[in-house]
Amino acid sequence: MSRSVIDRLENENITLASVGKRAVAWGIDKFLLSALFFVIYYDKFDGIDFEQTVVLLANLTLQIVLLDVIYQTFFTWYCGASIGKVAMKIVCVDIDLLDKPGLLNSLTRSLVRIIGENAFFLGFAWVFSNPLFQTWQDKAAKTVVINVY
Repeated sequence: MSRSVIDRLENENITLASVGKRAVAWGIDKFLLSALFFVIYYDKFDGIDFEQTVVLLANLTLQIVLLDVIYQTFFTWYCGASIGKVAMKIVCVDIDLLDKPGLLNSLTRSLVRIIGENAFFLGFAWVFSNPLFQTWQDKAAKTVVINVY
């Protein structure tokens, strides 16, 4: 299967995004989401010490995960790329259509992404084990990440 996808990408003059670009995009997204989360919950963080901050974050874990899932799902579905991916000039595409993933695949991708992050980033390490550089979320959603020129 991966050979036929690689052949299709080469025929369309499409290149896969490097692991480095994907890592930087991930970092940009995490920074933006952290800043947004802090702005939303600023009043709860105001004037508390480190231990209280840890407890507050533990109590807001569901909100953190939901914000991440909504962000990743929306941007992947709407334009094929999160803000971090746009900054790195890469985009996520469906391997069958070579176009942005549909809503269900975008949701699947973002949910599996959370699992991959919380499994000690094993879902991301998977990128080194296949020629399409697919992570767990890419495999589950049948997507690849490509360069945009």
